[in-house]
Amino acid sequence: MNILFLCTGNSCRSILSEATFNYLAPAGMRALSAGSQPTGWLHPRALALLARKGISTEGYSSKSRNDLPVVPDIVVTVCGSAAGETCPAYLGPVLRAHWGLDDPSHVVGTNEDIEAAFERTYQIILARTQAFLALPFDQLNVDKARLKGELDRIGTLFP
Repeated sequence: MNILFLCTGNSCRSILSEATFNYLAPAGMRALSAGSQPTGWLHPRALALLARKGISTEGYSSKSRNDLPVVPDIVVTVCGSAAGETCPAYLGPVLRAHWGLDDPSHVVGTNEDIEAAFERTYQIILARTQAFLALPFDQLNVDKARLKGELDRIGTLFP
């Protein structure tokens, strides 16, 4: 099963999601990330946070949704609609869900404020990833409507 975490720049939230998911996922599940307008670089604070958590970022890059090596089974958008962001659409016959996250790279304030925003974003991603991985896929893979409902529910957790 391939999960695509999609956002606009693919430098922060989607990379945090991809790396965290891959760190926790069992064999047979793989996350990818992409953006509709990739920045071409990974946010240094996202990379530093992942390093502090012991999560490798080797091989990760900011890339376009048009440059994916596989067709995903599930697409999860992680852009923050509360900030007025337009979430990119993924065209194709895939299951879609929205797990909106405010972009911590847009936080203005002290270094501590910014670090706290990155940590909070990571904690939400971690909790949602754990909830996703706890789903009974043996049952849900045959009931796509129920799987969609569970994905949507997870996106409302830990706002």
